[in-house]
Amino acid sequence: MSFVEQVTLQGRHATLEPLGPQHEEEIRSAVRDGELWKLFFTTVPAPEGVTGYISQLLALRERGLAFPFAVRDTASGKVIGGTRYLNIDAANRRVEVGGTWYAKRMQRTAVNTECKLLLLGHAFEQLDCIAVEFRTDWFNKRSQAAIERLGAKRDGVLRNHMIMADGRVRDTVVYSIIRSEWPGVKTNLQFKLESGSGSEAGGSHAD
Repeated sequence: MSFVEQVTLQGRHATLEPLGPQHEEEIRSAVRDGELWKLFFTTVPAPEGVTGYISQLLALRERGLAFPFAVRDTASGKVIGGTRYLNIDAANRRVEVGGTWYAKRMQRTAVNTECKLLLLGHAFEQLDCIAVEFRTDWFNKRSQAAIERLGAKRDGVLRNHMIMADGRVRDTVVYSIIRSEWPGVKTNLQFKLESGSGSEAGGSHAD
């Protein structure tokens, strides 16, 4: 199976659909809920930037460098966020899960926990990955806490890693889950969802 093969990941709380131009208006509506683009440590598009956001991600998918998803809430049927595989290294069977954001009303719910369970399960069980990374801004403490609650371990900090749109130079915190850890992480995430504590692992993070 290709790392960028068109695949839909279905859960009880949310569905991850391959991102496309048809999602534009729903994505625009979702980003308005909470105005996440105003948080300096995120890369969430402003409403007027959604067209370019989708085009850029689809171009990366064409090059085999990323696979973006729109996140659809099962209860409402509405698109409420986005996430993706990125930094795809097919030769070494490694991916990063990131670019994740959710409308404010969906933060601290079970949606993020289930989305991570779906993405990790697909990566380890269908794509045969040996490791899955998570990266976030040094200043995004909520994101770091949410990633740690998933069961990922902190690998370190990439100093002066990225130049942001506003000119700020970002330090990036790197986490990972390796293949041998996946069974335990999977059991933990399934338990959180089944026990109703999935919102604790969900957090409110936007990468």
